[in-house]
Amino acid sequence: MIHDETTLRQTWFSVILRPHRSLSPQGFRILMGIVAAVSFGVGLVFFLRGAWPVIGFCGVDVLVIYLAFRASYRSARLYERVELTDQALTVERVEPRRPSRSWSFIPYWLRVHMDDPAQHDSQVVLTSHGKRLVVGAFLPMEERVQVASTLSEALAKHKRAGF
Repeated sequence: MIHDETTLRQTWFSVILRPHRSLSPQGFRILMGIVAAVSFGVGLVFFLRGAWPVIGFCGVDVLVIYLAFRASYRSARLYERVELTDQALTVERVEPRRPSRSWSFIPYWLRVHMDDPAQHDSQVVLTSHGKRLVVGAFLPMEERVQVASTLSEALAKHKRAGF
């Protein structure tokens, strides 16, 4: 039986990191409905009292809030794929409206660094042969700690296995 290179690789660690968004699309629609209703109500009160230009500003407020949320959801399409195989640790970063980028490290020389104890602004930093890469910068601190710990454990198992 002939094996190609891809069938012989073992995956030691694989994760896709995505930014957290607490508001679901349905929640966004509900929130925008409430904002629009309140804004329309306030604008209507001013319109009926003769201050008709205010209703236009209320509409602009709703539009600005909508655009801000849409920009936030667009940035949520960012993700990083981190995969440790027998041959390499590969990080692929996909950002909206940018070409995807990829970095590859030899696992034996790779080190994972994070402040201990972790602070709010602590980062997960991969270093090897003068190369330095921050991963998961968009994650909450607790998730960055978990990624650093899990990846460190996977690298240690990989090294003990003699790869």
